[in-house]
Amino acid sequence: MLRTSALVLSILLAASARPQEASVVVPVDEAVADASQEQWSRAWWQWAGSFERHESPIADQRGELCGRKQSGAVWFLAGTYGTRRTIRSCTIPGGKYLFFPLINYVVMPAAGRQVGCLEVMSNAARMTEQVSGLLLEVDGVRVPDLVRHRLATPGCFDMGLLAQPKIRVYPSAANGYYVMLRPLSKGTHVLNFGGGLPSMLQGVTYTLTVE
Repeated sequence: MLRTSALVLSILLAASARPQEASVVVPVDEAVADASQEQWSRAWWQWAGSFERHESPIADQRGELCGRKQSGAVWFLAGTYGTRRTIRSCTIPGGKYLFFPLINYVVMPAAGRQVGCLEVMSNAARMTEQVSGLLLEVDGVRVPDLVRHRLATPGCFDMGLLAQPKIRVYPSAANGYYVMLRPLSKGTHVLNFGGGLPSMLQGVTYTLTVE
C-alpha cells in the first residue's frame, strides 16, 4: 500500500514538472562548509533529535517552527512524522545552503537493550533498501537520478547530543536519501520532495521566502 501511495504521490506532484537537472543541486560527493554530506546527514539527525516532539519542526504542519535552532552555513528543512502530506511556508536568510531528506530512517537502541554499532548501521541500511517514488522539484524543475543521493551516517552517533536536558542515545545510525541545495536567490521558491519506503511515506511542499 505504501509503495503504491508513493507512486501516486510522485505522479501528482511531478505531473507538470520539466525533467531537467536543477543547477542548484550540490553533487552528493561535494563537501559543504568543510563537511561531507554524510556528516551533514548526521548533523541533521542530531538537530532533529534536539526537540521534544510537540515543538519539533518535523511535527510542524505549517512551517511556523522552521527557524528553530538553525545556525551556520547550512539550513535544515524538516521531513515529516508518519505518512501525512505536509505543506509549509518558511522564511529563511539569504546565502544559506539547504539540506533535507527525501526519505530517511534512523535506528536507535531500545531502552534497556544492549546493541552494537554495526547492528544499528546494518538495520538502518536494511530499512531503506526498498525505496520508491523519490521526488524533488525545485521551482517546477524535476531533479532526476535521485537514487544517487543515498547517504549513510559515518559510523554511529549520539542522537541525543543536542537535546535539553541532555540524554545519551548511542549507538544511533541513519540511512536514507538527502539533497543539498546551493543558496537560492532572493524571493519566493517552491520545493516539492518526498519518497516512500515499505514502512513509511513522505511528501512535503515548502514555499520558501529567501530574504
